[in-house]
This record gives sequence, structure tokens and C-alpha cells, in this order.
Amino acid sequence: MILEQFSLAGKVGIVTGASRGLGAGMAEALAEAGADLTLVARSEKQLDAQVAHIQSLGRRCLGLRADLTTTTACAKIVQQTLDHYGSLDILVNCAGTIWRGPALELSEKDWDAVLDVNLKAAFFLCQAAGKHMVQQKRGKIINICSLLSFQGGVLVTPYTASKSGLAGLTKLLANEWAPHGVSVNGITPGYMATELTEPLLKDPERTASILARIPQGRWGTPQDLKGAVVFLASFASDYVQGQMLVVDGGWLGR
Repeated sequence: MILEQFSLAGKVGIVTGASRGLGAGMAEALAEAGADLTLVARSEKQLDAQVAHIQSLGRRCLGLRADLTTTTACAKIVQQTLDHYGSLDILVNCAGTIWRGPALELSEKDWDAVLDVNLKAAFFLCQAAGKHMVQQKRGKIINICSLLSFQGGVLVTPYTASKSGLAGLTKLLANEWAPHGVSVNGITPGYMATELTEPLLKDPERTASILARIPQGRWGTPQDLKGAVVFLASFASDYVQGQMLVVDGGWLGR
């Protein structure tokens, strides 16, 4: 039956940036579909609350507080998951940060702070998980990209660079690992109401201009990504490779 293809029962996944916003919503979706999880975040208090929530859904859940600016942390997250569960089937790279300001004022420190989390950490997590998945001949990697993987945007130079790079990285890894049974794809959220976009939500003019371009007429929410992440993590997407699944209320088609 087709619905069985969407079940994640018996699967183990890692979700970074999982204590709030989009990461929390997607972690909840994976758990509701049957997966046991490792949740990775910086805030211990928020992480503990999310771990408890996933456990309340009847799933096993390991919480790891980690600094994703170091490559050793990335490898450690994967190893701790394997040690705890004995397997790894899904990786969702959702952790992200942003810097807002004119490109002429961007410092090297600010550039590195964004690129280290959004692109460098994502790659080394993919690499660490990929080594295991390629060996076992199966696995699902889902990178959370952005509309700015396709567009330039304004006043978010390092974010645009990182998300454009992440889209390219997703396609490259799909090309390399598809022959080994590993699927690598991306989800491209549109304008989502989260803490990351709070400055935009508080700007009436900017919010009005954004809503005017979204055919569906509203901002997205973490709930809007639940179906997409379960699809890409499940058997139902086994022949999908290197794609950016856009969930944006119609923004890019406008």
C-alpha cells in the first residue's frame, strides 16, 4: 500500500537546529511518522523541552547540545547517534544563522559566522553521515535551503552565499552517492514565521511587500514543512535525487 511507503517506523534520524522553529516542526513530523531521533541544538533548555516532546509521542530521542562551527563536533554527533541507536538512516541539516546589513559593512568575522554554520557544518555532517550511509547502501539526507538558494536577496550577503552553496552541494552529493543508495535532496522554504524572520515580521512595509508576492497570501509555518520532510525521508522518494522541494506558497512561481 502506498501509505506504507511513507512510514519511518524503525528508522533513526538526526535533525540539527531542532529545538525551535522549522527544525522543531520537522523533528515532530519525523517522529509522528515513526522515526527515533537525535536532536541537535545550541540552547540546552529549549533542547530539553523538545526532547521531552518527541518522547511524549512515543519515540526514542537523544538530545545533543553542540557547537556546529567545528568539524569535530559534526563527526561526534554522527558517532554518538550510532553508538546510542546502532544505526542512522536520516540526516536533516536545518541549523542556520543569518547576518543582516549592507555588503559594504560585512566583516570577515560575520562572514565566517554564517558560512561556518550554514554551509561548512552542513557539509561535514553530510560527510560523516554519508560515510555510514554509503557503506550500508541506504540513507536519506535533507538539506534545508532557502529561496535565496535561487535569488540574491538584499542585506543578507553571507546567508545568500551559504544557501546558494548548500543547493549546489546537495546536487553534487546526490550525483556522488546516488549509486550507493543514498538520496540527497533539499527543501526550500519560503517566507516562514520564525525567530529568524522576526525582524521582517516587525517591519510593516516589508511584511506587506512580501505578502503581496505570495499567491497563497500568508507566511508559512513549521507545520507546512512536515509533509515535505517525511516524503524526502521515506521510501516514497527513493527515485528523487538532487532536487530542491520548494514550499513557498507560490513565491518563486510569481
